[in-house]
Amino acid sequence: MKRTLFAVGCALSLVVGSAHAASVNLSGRWAFALDANDVGIARTWFDQALAGSIRLPGSLQEQGYGAKPSAKTEWTSGIGTALLGDPRFAEYVQAEDFMSPFWLTPDRHYVGAAWYQRQVTVPADWKGKRIALFLERPHWQTTVWVDGHNMGTRDGLGMVHEYDLTAVCEPGHTHRLTIRVDNREVVPVGKDAHSISDQTQSNWNGIAGRLELRAGPKVWFDDVQIHPNLGDSQVRVVVQLGNGTGVAGSGLLRVHATSYQSESQHSTDLQTVPVEWSEQGGQATFAHSMGSGLLAWDEYSPALYRLELELVGDGVEAQKTVSFGMRELGIQDKQFTINGRKIFLRGTLECCIFPQHGYPPTDVGEWKRIIGIAKAHGLNHFRFHSWCPPEAAYVAADEMGFYLQVEGSCWAAFGDGTALDTWIYAEIDRMIRAYGNHPSFCFFSPSNEPSGRNRDRFLGELLTTLKAKDDRRFYVAGAGWPQIPENQYSIEQAVRLQRWPTLRFDRSAQTFDDYRSHVEARPIPVVGHEIGQWCAYPDLAEENQYRGVLKAKNMAIFRDKLDKAGMGHLAHDFLMASGKFQTLLYKQEIEAALRTPGFAGFALLDLHDFPGQGTAPVGVLNALWQSKGYVTPEQYRRFCNDIVPLARMKKRVFTSDETFEALIEVANYGPSDLTDAVIQWTLRKATGRSVAEGRLGVGRIANQGLTRAGQVSVPLAAFQKAAKLNLDVRLQGTSWANDWDIWVYPVRLPQLGASDIVVTQDAATALERLQAGGRVLLVPDLRTLNVRTQGTFRPIFWNRITFPKNVVHTLGILCDPDHPALPEFPTDFHSNWQWQDLLDRSKPLVLSDAPSDLWPIVQPIDDWNDARKLAVLLEARVGSGRLMLCAMDILTDVDTRPVARQLRYSLLRYMNSDRFSPRVELSPDQLRSLLQQGE
Repeated sequence: MKRTLFAVGCALSLVVGSAHAASVNLSGRWAFALDANDVGIARTWFDQALAGSIRLPGSLQEQGYGAKPSAKTEWTSGIGTALLGDPRFAEYVQAEDFMSPFWLTPDRHYVGAAWYQRQVTVPADWKGKRIALFLERPHWQTTVWVDGHNMGTRDGLGMVHEYDLTAVCEPGHTHRLTIRVDNREVVPVGKDAHSISDQTQSNWNGIAGRLELRAGPKVWFDDVQIHPNLGDSQVRVVVQLGNGTGVAGSGLLRVHATSYQSESQHSTDLQTVPVEWSEQGGQATFAHSMGSGLLAWDEYSPALYRLELELVGDGVEAQKTVSFGMRELGIQDKQFTINGRKIFLRGTLECCIFPQHGYPPTDVGEWKRIIGIAKAHGLNHFRFHSWCPPEAAYVAADEMGFYLQVEGSCWAAFGDGTALDTWIYAEIDRMIRAYGNHPSFCFFSPSNEPSGRNRDRFLGELLTTLKAKDDRRFYVAGAGWPQIPENQYSIEQAVRLQRWPTLRFDRSAQTFDDYRSHVEARPIPVVGHEIGQWCAYPDLAEENQYRGVLKAKNMAIFRDKLDKAGMGHLAHDFLMASGKFQTLLYKQEIEAALRTPGFAGFALLDLHDFPGQGTAPVGVLNALWQSKGYVTPEQYRRFCNDIVPLARMKKRVFTSDETFEALIEVANYGPSDLTDAVIQWTLRKATGRSVAEGRLGVGRIANQGLTRAGQVSVPLAAFQKAAKLNLDVRLQGTSWANDWDIWVYPVRLPQLGASDIVVTQDAATALERLQAGGRVLLVPDLRTLNVRTQGTFRPIFWNRITFPKNVVHTLGILCDPDHPALPEFPTDFHSNWQWQDLLDRSKPLVLSDAPSDLWPIVQPIDDWNDARKLAVLLEARVGSGRLMLCAMDILTDVDTRPVARQLRYSLLRYMNSDRFSPRVELSPDQLRSLLQQGE
């Protein structure tokens, strides 16, 4: 007698209700067993009833199976794993309730084999049919048995696993169906590849999407690929026929196409094609005329077609419907075109971050929601970083007019002779077979940032093979690198702010330069690789939104750290201040790309947060695609859109003896030319009052890239007080508008009058004067401050866990613009471009040992992993004296540094008034410690 692992297994049988059903839905309750020791095959579990119970579709982790994560969990991850030993997080990682600061914490963790089983009754009227098992999204490797018969193994990561069960499924009988799913890294695609890593979706085990038995004819359409040719108004159709009869035959193929997803309708004439098939199957390749009036597909008019095929002959009847779009990709002037019109890729990464279930959605509605959010922010492109999305993503992108770069589920080394070198060829074939007809599938790369000793040779040969096999999309060897001759376009890091010499933040802020010298040196289109990566402070209120299998315990850690530092009440202020600054930096990134002639586009990292790799809150949306509250889609679209007004300004900070100048351009990658265009520009004060305005008659703005509109020139002599101004530029009569902040400072400042204020860099001098009851502006020589944290304008890139050598610790500043020390220094509550000179010449002071009620006037926002109270400007009582302590250099070269000069004036004016009456007291020892502390 066989050992029974599941006593009620026979109860999990399923009988079709309809005698004419062509499929059996296998969703529901399955028998189940974990196989952590990998003994199931040797012990023939496929021939026994299993003891557990689980629902499919779904994952075992979201249903409470697997171990609770702990410090000993063996994660599927390379980046950051070793950092679980970081002493800063020991109390959280070692706790019984394990909390990960480096990625979202799953409720359960399991890597290995798991077995799923149920009884299935095959309808009696399926006799003479081909019977197939359809598993939409398994993760990862599957092996199938029917009544103990091994039906094979599939290891595709990005598509359906399908098994032909005709030989073992007898209609009218009940059969035991057993599926073994193994989510180990069965092929070395890379432990950080978003297709399998715990960093992103989680390394789940199960089957998502549709699970079905399907019945069809024994001569069937095994594959249909449609290759559009707009110039000839036809499609080339390649049909692969499968044959399970073992008998050769012939027949007629009837073909016609009908449009959908468009206001107008179009259909083609019926075409009849003779076909033959051998005992194994057959192939037919033919041209199908689309006739006149065909409807092309693009982002503005996503017209689609259904090609209907019917095969009749030798007792065979088979039908198939295939969706496709008529579009033609090209390259002109190193930019991509679609149907002859230039496009500019405005993209973001889609990193397989789905906290609710821990795996990607397979329903079209959810993908339309996600793509709709991206489009609302002005984007037209997703790059699927090291993973391949399910069918629903392509369908949604087809219907919404969205361009996709899909990748071969790898972040790995190629050409080293591993199983990957063979697998990637098979995987790409499977991807093209499954998704090749989707017009949204425009770009392909086998990997993110590939490596390997023989990488270039291997990937060059792979691309040569792909280009010869299927020319419906463009191919690149890798995202980021390598740059090899076989690339049809390149994705490069060089064209982003951190790396471009004149746009890096160690130079004065400007909006004039671009990447044209790099683009001109490349023979192919250049796409910016993962531009941005600017962090905002984590949204700690976000923690409670994670109600699925992955929990934001990283947010709980960061909240705990902030609370222990006595700053929990500032969490939202930190988020808003750093988020506003982050938005300014993304605006700077995107505009630099848009104003570069011949640039092909960019992919952000990211529009939404990346919760792995140490937690990277780099998005203006959270990981759930929800707003964080500091920028709206409408505001984002002002600088990220198909049509964007641009202003080239050589600087943002002016003095009153200068003339403000800006060169106005318009980037037009819209559906058509703009005619009779007029630019309306206005220079406004912060109050909204216009100080200068004008119009530029442009006329025609071609939808081919950049058009120069004219020059704005405004003398600034009237500004004898410091002012923040805003240049607003809009296309008259339209919604397309953009704006930029600039600052004007007087060349000569009013005299402050008689004063006993001592301005010094020397702490001893300051203390002597303070003890005597004086007023002191102490601006210590930054070289004398024993403080590790670097003062800087630019914020943290990605995060300091992944990049521990990153010397930047801060995320901009938080300040009160209405503080009485700042009335002569116009500022927002967050960092803006006028702070660049000051913060780059600063050294934040750590207030950990200062009185808890001492709050800075200007507070740098510290790395959320450290959560220290920092200051670059504060006031305090010391003895009977009054101190203003400024850890920004406002003394050196002030004749050429108008911002520093203006801040010094504002502080001295305040200190010379009765309002200068600090509330909190610092002892002399506390002041010395503040200036001499180590970290």
